[in-house]
Amino acid sequence: MNSPVILLVDDDPGMLKLLTMRLRAFGYETLSAASGAEALKLLEGNSINVLLTDLRMESMDGMALFARVHDRWPGLPVVILTAHGTIREAVDATREGVFAFLTKPVDKDELLSTLKKAIALRQPTAESAPQGTTRLLTRSARMYGLLEQARLYAESDVNILITGESGTGKELLADTIHRQSSRASKPFVAINCSAIPHELLESELFGHMKGAFTGATHNREGLFTTANGGTVLLDEIGDMPYALQAKLLRVLQENVLRPVGGRADIPIDIRILSATHMDLGTAIVEKRFREDLYYRLNVVNLELPPLRERREDIPLLVDHFLAKIASRTGKGEKSLSPEALGLLLGYDWPGNIRQLDNVMERLFALSSGPVISARHTQQALPVDMSMRLSSLSEAKKEFEMSYLVQLLAATNGNMTLAAELAGRNRSDFHKLVKRHALNPAQYRSNQDDEN
Repeated sequence: MNSPVILLVDDDPGMLKLLTMRLRAFGYETLSAASGAEALKLLEGNSINVLLTDLRMESMDGMALFARVHDRWPGLPVVILTAHGTIREAVDATREGVFAFLTKPVDKDELLSTLKKAIALRQPTAESAPQGTTRLLTRSARMYGLLEQARLYAESDVNILITGESGTGKELLADTIHRQSSRASKPFVAINCSAIPHELLESELFGHMKGAFTGATHNREGLFTTANGGTVLLDEIGDMPYALQAKLLRVLQENVLRPVGGRADIPIDIRILSATHMDLGTAIVEKRFREDLYYRLNVVNLELPPLRERREDIPLLVDHFLAKIASRTGKGEKSLSPEALGLLLGYDWPGNIRQLDNVMERLFALSSGPVISARHTQQALPVDMSMRLSSLSEAKKEFEMSYLVQLLAATNGNMTLAAELAGRNRSDFHKLVKRHALNPAQYRSNQDDEN
């Protein structure tokens, strides 16, 4: 197995040499660049696991390099080194993009721990999940945190409510929880409450006795009994009929169920997981969902982020879907051109991962060659795509404004400190703030004017 590759960027030759020696002693392969421009060239021709860059450099500083890398390689973890101790607080709000900030002189253990976590982001499954216990593909730091929570809660029998938009992978997360629980050897049964007619849902869940209703010609075991000892996922729980919710509440409280038409309770041992894209709080107010049932189901809430908030997963998912389609169809494998991937990264994906899967099916069918072009990608995406995409200049402007807002908030509106941390002279920084119509005074805890 090849060692992870760390790209080191610093305009100080001595620091580059020191970091190279240290990381190679730890078993990593390294590449070195004396500038941001040189680093970008190395990224084009090499497979890099982590970018480790100095903050203060001539021509292109660490934050500017990060912006370029984030545009072109959104899944690559970037770790920034700085000799300025106060940078931790000043850029705290920018952590959504930069993987970590480390202060020089770098502590060996902290560096190793940070690199280990960053390298895990380049793997197809979460570091925290034992092999084979999750089918969720991710390299998102946010998803790693969610999977770690899921692992911890899986060890207990606590009821979990999984929320998130349609198509985000709620059933896969529930399956992951089951696989990591003590019930893993028992059945996992997923039931979509919105896909079964309301008048049949009770019978599907609890079973029925012969003669309970027209067509009930024999006793029938329900899905809860089928899953006995294991885990049940009640997907789209918000669509469960109100009258049936009371019977589900009794199952949760007393661990017994009664089949439709039955006269005796049957003991049951199942763990209930539930999922919904619906706002159950609103449903409670509108008397469509029982409040007592809500609190029984929502002992723990795990919220899956939409795909637009974990764009670094798009390349990983694209490769997975294309490989799956190639295997199923028996046709040769295909890949996306960089321009085509850029279009997918820029789209907002209202249908999330399910929509991405569907688009990849269409792209595979549209393209006759091994490389899927941007033209075919535009054809496969919805016609309103242009309303969802930002141009590169717009994206840079949005990033720049977000960075300035976060920097001003972190420095309490102190323009001198903010300019220093941004690596700009005070005059240029004033112009930049003015260009974005920002008022530093509103970020100060006191309203004293700055001289």
